[in-house]
Amino acid sequence: MPYAADEIISELYRLHGGYLMRSLLKITSGDRGLAEDILQEAMTRAWQHPESLPAPDRLHDCRPWLSTVARRIAIDKHRRIVTRPREVWNEAPQEPIAPGDAYEDVLSFLDVEQLLNQLPPHHREVLVELYLNGRSMAQAAETLGIPVGTVKSRSFVAVRALRPMLEAAGMRIAA
Repeated sequence: MPYAADEIISELYRLHGGYLMRSLLKITSGDRGLAEDILQEAMTRAWQHPESLPAPDRLHDCRPWLSTVARRIAIDKHRRIVTRPREVWNEAPQEPIAPGDAYEDVLSFLDVEQLLNQLPPHHREVLVELYLNGRSMAQAAETLGIPVGTVKSRSFVAVRALRPMLEAAGMRIAA
């Protein structure tokens, strides 16, 4: 009886998911979210390339292939992180804000909100989820119903588009 693709992927997770997750946690220095993303992407590639998999009754033999795919994805992600410019929002303010500056905070927020409204909706909603709602990449992806990779790419493009707008508005941006 032929197996459906989702049954094969479920079986791959059952057979190799724990092993791959442990390996990926070592590779990612314990970053569980990143390890889960890599594992999911490796399984997606297995699903996209069924010709690379052995017969359904021999799925236990594909651990080396899955490990290689996962390792290469991890390397690619690491290279992207290393070469990616630092994000605007991850920096602490240069000068501490005094407790009496709540009015300035509100004005700054309103200015940023106006600038966010100039972004395309799909970029704006990603930034709102990540930075205003304080969600992780995985949580934002789940909330928006899109893949984590899409959240990452949209946030990168949105931050890159927002930077010149913030500078033009006279807002100081951490380097």
